Amino acid sequence: MTTNQIPATQNDAWGFWGTMNEHASVAWPLAMNAISNATGESLESVRIFLDSRHGRHFADGVQDGLYQGLTLQDAILATTQQWMGWTIGRTTSKQHGIPRGLPYLTGFVVHCAILDEALAA
Repeated sequence: MTTNQIPATQNDAWGFWGTMNEHASVAWPLAMNAISNATGESLESVRIFLDSRHGRHFADGVQDGLYQGLTLQDAILATTQQWMGWTIGRTTSKQHGIPRGLPYLTGFVVHCAILDEALAA
């Protein structure tokens, strides 16, 4: 049996990590695994997403769940399900080039990975 190493954040001031504050170190591996499992994308792609401004917005959803009394794990799972339930609409598709109808979370994880790759080239 192999285990995948969780990539460390490369943006501890902003993105998901910075928004999660005192919960960041516990929330990070939970969110990484939940998002990777839901989207089927690699942990590195999820790391890029969570380090982005979109990861900050994802963390806002997790914080809302905590405020509503959910446990950290349940707040992450609820936010993951919510983002997977939304779909990319016409405007978002035009603005970001993400295929219309794709689950929102999948679309932005892939989008962030593609942007990161393009910037590295």
